Amino acid sequence: MSWRFDSRCTRRVGRKSWTLGATAILALSGLGHAQTLTDGQVDTVSARLAEAAQQSWEFGTRAQTILELNATQYSVFSSNALPPPATIPQSISDSKALDPFFAIAKNIVSNRAKSNNNTVGPQPLIQDGSAADPASIGVAVLLANWTGQDSGNIDYAGAAKDQLDFLFEKVPKTSDGAISHRVSEVQLWSDFVYMVPPFLAYYGVLTRNRTLVAEAYNQIKLYRNYLRDPKQGMWKHVLLGTSGNDEGFWSTGNGWAAAGSLRVLATMRNSEYSNTFKNEQNDLASWVREIHAGIYPHLDDTSIFTNYADQPPTAPGNFYDAASTALLASTVYRAALLLNEFTYVPFAERSRKALFNTTASAASSNSTSTLDSFAHFTEDGWLRPVVNPHSYGVQGNESAEGQAFVVQLHAVYREWVQNGSRGENAAQPRVTPPIWFVVVATAVAAVVAGAGLVF
Repeated sequence: MSWRFDSRCTRRVGRKSWTLGATAILALSGLGHAQTLTDGQVDTVSARLAEAAQQSWEFGTRAQTILELNATQYSVFSSNALPPPATIPQSISDSKALDPFFAIAKNIVSNRAKSNNNTVGPQPLIQDGSAADPASIGVAVLLANWTGQDSGNIDYAGAAKDQLDFLFEKVPKTSDGAISHRVSEVQLWSDFVYMVPPFLAYYGVLTRNRTLVAEAYNQIKLYRNYLRDPKQGMWKHVLLGTSGNDEGFWSTGNGWAAAGSLRVLATMRNSEYSNTFKNEQNDLASWVREIHAGIYPHLDDTSIFTNYADQPPTAPGNFYDAASTALLASTVYRAALLLNEFTYVPFAERSRKALFNTTASAASSNSTSTLDSFAHFTEDGWLRPVVNPHSYGVQGNESAEGQAFVVQLHAVYREWVQNGSRGENAAQPRVTPPIWFVVVATAVAAVVAGAGLVF
């Protein structure tokens, strides 16, 4: 077979061309190669993540990613009971897998006094306009304290407590107790579910404070009550603020909500409180399922989500987004492992294969660390196309969280395969494509035909 594309089918994104027509046809025809990443390629993606992570939530997301990839015994998704070992096992210590993880905690806590102008008492781990995002670093700080890093010379316990007290004492709340995502006013973001509840649950397990574990669930419940659209099943992005509200179904935001809920569920399940939180775990599982059921019917034949899942890529502020696609797919595999939920595994498989597709010419170099000729990566490992993580209605070039989502997808897919690839052939629910996709697909087909596609 051979094919050729007119330049009209290609648009430039940063340093590399991303060809929507080619990607769609590869996805439809099953012509893709690779569809998995080598260790070297994951290292390349991780290196870009390390370079790009500069903001509070990016540090926290990177820390969680390191656990899921290289130190699974310390991830809440491990089958091991919580709390984890206070003494790091020799195999992990020798591999230095946790070194970059603890480096994040050390850097943040060591610089806290400087960044917070020597403030004492309740305060975030790092200054931020978001009340929630700094808490995402909290698990790394808690684990640094739990495992005795730096021989007690850095006050990790105090820093974690100050972050906890800041959330409850200094941050505004709704009348029913939902902690604001913002410092300046009460405003709720779907992102919050990944940033704060996992920290609360983990803090509660390590300190044997059941009330904190319960509060992690309660915050997700409150946020769901405000942000979930009962007709769509998806979560709106930002509500209640005096400005900057976003009632759209932001794909990344739905991914954040599902991923954070799964972390809290896993923390509960592996803790001493597991049997007393059965109803809460069932709720969290149900809420993840409803996000998947709401969003996956909007996945078109490119197998890549648009920035706002229910809107066509031509809508204002919309475009195809590989970052949210990776995050959502990772939550589907995680749900398969945790919940025996397989309905959307075939959808996640489609997305994973699309994200990790290469052309035939790249097959011979697939054992290297380069990602040249991957449909959705630059040669040096940047995921494309992505939403600008600092301006969610704008397409970006480099996304730290996007890099993290790729690594998390790789890590959970690896676990899923090791557990027998259950649900790989699950019957997919019947999905009627939205009318905008039918129109766009027809137009694309006409352009492709005009470009002289030859098989």
